[in-house]
Amino acid sequence: MSTPVSARRASPAITLVAVCVACGLLPASLTGTSIALPAISADLGVSLVSLQWIVNAYNLTFASVMLASGALADLLGRKRMFATGLVGFVACTAAAGSVSNIVVVDVLRGAAGVAAALVLTAASAMLAQTFDGPARMKAFGWLGSSFGLGLALGPSTSGVLVDLWGWRSVFFTHALIAAAVLLALPKLAESRNPDASGVDWLGTTTFSGSLFALTLALVEGPQLGWAAPAVLVLYAAFAVLLIAFVVVEHRQARPMFDLGLFRQPKFVAVCLMPVLLAFGFVCLLVFLPSFFIGITGMSAQRAGLTMLLLTVPVLVFPVVAGTVSKTVPPRVLLGVSLLLVAAGAAWLTTIDRTSGVGTLLGPLLVIGTGVGISFGLLDGAAVSTVDASRAGMAAGMFNTMRLTGEAVAIAGMGSLLVSLTQSGLVGGIGQYPAAGDAGAVADKAAQGGIADLAAAVPAGRREAFTEFVSGSYTSAFHTVLWLLAAVCALGAPAIAWMLRERTSTVDELAPAAS
Repeated sequence: MSTPVSARRASPAITLVAVCVACGLLPASLTGTSIALPAISADLGVSLVSLQWIVNAYNLTFASVMLASGALADLLGRKRMFATGLVGFVACTAAAGSVSNIVVVDVLRGAAGVAAALVLTAASAMLAQTFDGPARMKAFGWLGSSFGLGLALGPSTSGVLVDLWGWRSVFFTHALIAAAVLLALPKLAESRNPDASGVDWLGTTTFSGSLFALTLALVEGPQLGWAAPAVLVLYAAFAVLLIAFVVVEHRQARPMFDLGLFRQPKFVAVCLMPVLLAFGFVCLLVFLPSFFIGITGMSAQRAGLTMLLLTVPVLVFPVVAGTVSKTVPPRVLLGVSLLLVAAGAAWLTTIDRTSGVGTLLGPLLVIGTGVGISFGLLDGAAVSTVDASRAGMAAGMFNTMRLTGEAVAIAGMGSLLVSLTQSGLVGGIGQYPAAGDAGAVADKAAQGGIADLAAAVPAGRREAFTEFVSGSYTSAFHTVLWLLAAVCALGAPAIAWMLRERTSTVDELAPAAS
């Protein structure tokens, strides 16, 4: 049989570079944008709820359509969906940097999340189609490294961009990089899954709707009150849609989300790991920059560079974990990684408005080390804990759980920070009527805008006001850090316990991880 023209023109090397650059951009679009949030808030004068959706909308849609976008890539063509996703990402990201209406920015970020899901799922399938045997494992190793690089460099590069050219330059730069990847399209081969049967639109709709309802309830809770009728309705909608999703998937002959895999303790453990790490790591990537800028007074550039203490170990320790896993059972390493994150989060409670790099060095490196160890094992574990015939679905479900955990954790932590800050302000904010009520001040503090609030207070009282608000926000941040530490500390033995049986299956990860 003759080789298709597109396949003859294809270049494996260019395919690998294009996929790694595109997929490295996706986490950078999350962590990099978090650095720009205080600048966006100051420029557009928006509420915290609207500001949070810049991050939440991207993560929520990314998670919601992951499995559906994979089915589309199988059905319509991986290269076609990769190109479609890139074009959509370029258009939405560039537009987000061009407009000044926060609602439009939020909607564009949600659309960019859909495009990102198309890029990721199609890119992974293209790598699997282009490479075989050991070359395929090496290619996916490069893909994992690109994710880590995007995660690590997103905050630091965005900090430099914000300081030099403003927050819009972050979006324009991301759009420009994605546009450059489009130049590689003529050297990419097209492929499809001949057995693809279509997209489970009903399952996608119910899953997306339940995740949106939960996220919206978490974001609106501090503003409307946790017992407000609208919030309770959202929680009810989440429960109803989630039940509907389960029913729909049970009735599918070929479900996109095989709930039967959750009867396997090992697979459950592997899927829970990124959810726990979302609370102990991804939340810090989003909220620590605002703390550094708003509370300690760092510039955006310095805040981004400080975040390297947290993210650089994520690049280094996956390789270390792969080597160590040859002698230490991966289930032990995964448990240790959670304990390190817990210890680092607890240690980080020493930060306050006077903290410098010396205070931050230890806890951030410990957290980053724990996350790096787990990142070296998790992706392989997702497919190694199930039968080979279900590896593709397992990988898709694992990534969906990872992104869903991030979306819920970010929304939940942001809401908890505002609620706790508001509670701490209630007793004394009346002394500063020009600043606003406790809710408004808590919102602004969470956006890194304490300096803007202080400008409205009489000059002789500004220092006392800044100390009061900073203290309330810092206390709330400490409480959340203790909660994150507790979640990871309690999760460590649970994960190790679920992986304890038939450890030979999990231990087979050691050669792959290395």
